[in-house]
Formats: sequence, C-alpha cells, structure tokens
Amino acid sequence: MFVQFLAAAGVLAVLTMVPGPDMAVTTKRALTSGWRDGLRTVGGITAGLLAWGVLTVVGLAAVLAASTTAYTLVKLAGASYLAFLGVQALWNSRRGRAEASPASAPPQAGSAWRSGFVSNVFNPKIAVFYTGLLPTLAPSGLSPQAGMALLVLLHAALTFLWLGSYVMVLARARAFFEKPAVRRAMDRVTGVVLIGFGVKVATAQH
Repeated sequence: MFVQFLAAAGVLAVLTMVPGPDMAVTTKRALTSGWRDGLRTVGGITAGLLAWGVLTVVGLAAVLAASTTAYTLVKLAGASYLAFLGVQALWNSRRGRAEASPASAPPQAGSAWRSGFVSNVFNPKIAVFYTGLLPTLAPSGLSPQAGMALLVLLHAALTFLWLGSYVMVLARARAFFEKPAVRRAMDRVTGVVLIGFGVKVATAQH
C-alpha cells in the first residue's frame, strides 16, 4: 500500500506543477496586491479542491462528470470568470494601475480568497479528474472512500505548498515586479493567459 501511495503522490505532484488557471489567478493576485493576497488566493484554490473532494467522496461529482448539461453549465461559468479576471488585468494595465505598489493599490472587486475559490470550484475538469483518475490511484489497502479522501487531502496539500512557494518566490523578486514597465507587462501577460485559459475551458470537450 505504501508503494501505491508513493506512486500516487508522484502523479499528483507532477499534475500539480503543470501550469494552469490556478497559477495564472495566483500570479495576478500576488503581483497586483502582494504576497498576503497571493497566499489568500492559494487558500481559496485549496478550499475549492477540498469542496470538489467532498463532492467526489459522496458521489455528486460523478453525476456532474456524467451529465453533459451540468458539465457545460459549470464549464461556461468557470470560463466566464477566468475571462473576467483576464479582462480586468488588461484594463488595469491600460489605466496605469501598475504604477501603484501592491501595498497602495486599491482593493479589487471581491476578496483574494474568493477569487481562488470561485476559479477552482467552477472548473469541471477537477470533477472529471477526481472521479476518473483518483480511483485508479487509491491504495488498495483502504476502502474506496478512505482512499479517495486521502488522495484529495494529499492533492490539496501539494497544491497549497507548490503555489504558496511560488507566491513567496514572487515576493522575493518584489522590487523587480514593482517596476512600472514590468508591472504593466505582467498585467498584460497574465490577462492574456487568463483569457486564453477561459477560452480553453469553454471549448473543452466533455
């Protein structure tokens, strides 16, 4: 069972480190509002994973994964939110908001935690991932529910550690990212990336 757990941990670690919408949302918040909001965003993302984990263990995520209509509705809601964040970043750079430091920048709409949570909980790929892949990785020595719950907790912990470390790396390079030209460029890049992920989510096949 221990070997199976290590193998599952390796797969989850690789999948966690692959850049995706979570990293883009985290980058936007950390560069715009500072490392504290960056970590709050990571906390929201982690909470979103745990919410999906609970739904998976009780079987509701399987219903979503099997329903084309439900999947499409959640997919479009998530894509719209990512696109909104991307447009917001582009608008901020156009208005010159990058001139302000993270400490003095006015608060953005909604909390950092909610940004992370909403972007994650409206990603139906997590439901498909949890109901399709996790059962194949669960250690055979545990009940299916216990094995799934263990892997969900492991995935949430890896996500928090990985994205949290990423936020702190950004914080250590704060002086560089606070340069107006760099801030404008990063706003534009993250804005385009978020819109791109929104399009990718919206056009993803069930």
